[in-house]
Amino acid sequence: MIWRALGNTFHLGVKEFRSLYRDRGMLILIAWAFTAGIYLAARAQPETLSAAPIAIVDEDRSQLSARIAGAFYAPYFRTPDFVSLSQADRGLDSGIYTFTLDIPPHFERDTLARRNPAVQLNVDATRLSQALVGTGYIQSIIDREILEFAQRHRAAQPASIDLVPRLKFNPIGSHMWFGAVMELINNVTLLAIVLTGAALIREREHGTVEHLLAMPLRPVEIMLAKVWSMGVVVLCAATMSIYIVIEGMLGVPISGSIGLFLAGTALHLFATTALGIFLGTVARSMPQFGLLVIMVLLPLQILSGGTTPRESMPPAVATLMLAAPTTHFVAMAQAVLFRGAGLDVVWQPMLAIAGIGAALFTVALARFRRAVASMQG
Repeated sequence: MIWRALGNTFHLGVKEFRSLYRDRGMLILIAWAFTAGIYLAARAQPETLSAAPIAIVDEDRSQLSARIAGAFYAPYFRTPDFVSLSQADRGLDSGIYTFTLDIPPHFERDTLARRNPAVQLNVDATRLSQALVGTGYIQSIIDREILEFAQRHRAAQPASIDLVPRLKFNPIGSHMWFGAVMELINNVTLLAIVLTGAALIREREHGTVEHLLAMPLRPVEIMLAKVWSMGVVVLCAATMSIYIVIEGMLGVPISGSIGLFLAGTALHLFATTALGIFLGTVARSMPQFGLLVIMVLLPLQILSGGTTPRESMPPAVATLMLAAPTTHFVAMAQAVLFRGAGLDVVWQPMLAIAGIGAALFTVALARFRRAVASMQG
């Protein structure tokens, strides 16, 4: 019984490949999304600063260092976390902080003595929209606070502080690194939803669903066939895009394991293809499906943490988006591709994606069974 169901699912999936091959519009969309779409998107990214997370290593613990720490406030920065040097490094590596500021010992004394002490600023440059703008903000804040503090102790103005930023994970500060990878992540979600939903509606419009229902097939077999076949298409396209477009044409280095990223992508595709089938059962025509996709896809992409950091969102929105698979997929993909994280770091978002995918698949299957029952009735 199990082998028969697996055989039916496999052959139905092959049928989906043939149907997709005859759909020239979908083939053009896939080719564009994973080639020119990614290449063009890598050229322009917004540069804004809002609620940027920052940690301060205060080794001086003086009045001046406290004054500098108190100058970082909303809406540009979150309230700084005071951490040790090792905690700052771990927070930067795990993506908790965008900036870590190290104020050295005897900073106030050396400043008043005009010894030009150095302040170290470490920046997570994968968050490029915040990193480049935020570095300038921090430079201005430190210079202003030092000037005002020094004027209270002597009439002459102190020498300016040389702030030397160190860009981690994106040392050359290229926005293409961030834009190309994020467009790949967004297009994986887009194509997974569109391909599965469109395949279901296409069969309904062509009348082939009735043919399938006349065969000894169960709804779960029909649904699984669409999930695995369209998932394979998107996964193969994403793999080729990484090697040919992102690494080859754009020259973006991938820090982590591409295999681990593809494993997380497969889990994400399981969730998003199920969502596509659910939308396909709700819509009665392709135009309706297109409108539903716009309503669902835009919040998933904008609020997932890729376009705008989750720290900049209202708490209620950030909490609500934890129920979306894209939120965990973006966190996993950025950790692996940007920071070279391993399974020990990304197993939690991958587990969350699997759980959300199972829930979406269950809901979509129940909806699909009701749709099938209405057709048979």
